Amino acid sequence: MTSSESSLPVPEYDVVIVGGGIAGLTAALVLGRARRRVVVLDAGSPRNAPAGHVHGFPTRDGMPPAELLELARAEVRGYGVELAEATVAAVEPSGTVRTGDGRGFRGRQLILATGLRDVLPEIEGLRPRWGRDVLQCPYCHGYETVDKQLAVLGTGETSIQQAQLVRTFSPDVVLVLHSDITLSEEDASGLAAMGIRVVEGPVAEVSVENDALAALVLADGQTVPCEAMFLEPAAEMDAGLTEHLETDDDGCIVTNELGRTSQERIWAVGNATDPSAQVVAAAGDAYRLAVVVNAKLLEEDLGRAVASAPEAGMVDAADLREAV
Repeated sequence: MTSSESSLPVPEYDVVIVGGGIAGLTAALVLGRARRRVVVLDAGSPRNAPAGHVHGFPTRDGMPPAELLELARAEVRGYGVELAEATVAAVEPSGTVRTGDGRGFRGRQLILATGLRDVLPEIEGLRPRWGRDVLQCPYCHGYETVDKQLAVLGTGETSIQQAQLVRTFSPDVVLVLHSDITLSEEDASGLAAMGIRVVEGPVAEVSVENDALAALVLADGQTVPCEAMFLEPAAEMDAGLTEHLETDDDGCIVTNELGRTSQERIWAVGNATDPSAQVVAAAGDAYRLAVVVNAKLLEEDLGRAVASAPEAGMVDAADLREAV
């Protein structure tokens, strides 16, 4: 950052929200309706952007993610919430956020709703299929794969449970052991009992025909026909967002039961804290968090009003409204 950039004025808000996905916009909606001054900083790359549709969200089931977010943006603008395109480079314990282009935003409270970035296995041709017929969540996309030839990419022990879940959507499921996974006797017998085939990998590439997944090509040249594949990717978050925060072994932000991070004025919600949180769950958690954050703001407002009253402890109701 140049000296001229660092000297730019830093606008102040009641709440700065980093992340313009459904969690960030839900928190903004609640706080906007509470008449707080709020800005949402959005880099424009939501985690579910590759997916064709959102599922499991009542009244919005099957809606493209981009349309859902555009509706939410319109709603929060109606309550005076500011939306700014920005990629956040650093989050300071003081509540100041620094963007990649040198701007700063300061909030009395700060909510991180940045989500995560999925890190896919290095398999040729895989990324262009992500969110289309290479999928992560059976609850989000399983219904659309009913009775198809399905594969599960085995990358860890949780892949076994994923294969069992996928089996509820189709009788034709194969677990391909892409990474070093040792199946216990119990695991092997359970998979066999459910009719799930097991094939030794690894997978070298995916085969596509007529713009649709057709097969997995193994390193030894063997092909495994499939029309859709499920996998559990790794995930990551920008280091600048978590530099001053406690994170867990997966790199997610650690919070208490209310959503507060290891820094007093910084909160986190959504996939930034829980990679498995679906859209509807992230929205619900963000609503609850926004109520908690507004309570903290109100507590500060009351303290300031009392401190500025002519006689401590003697505050007229009209004066309190004016102070707040």
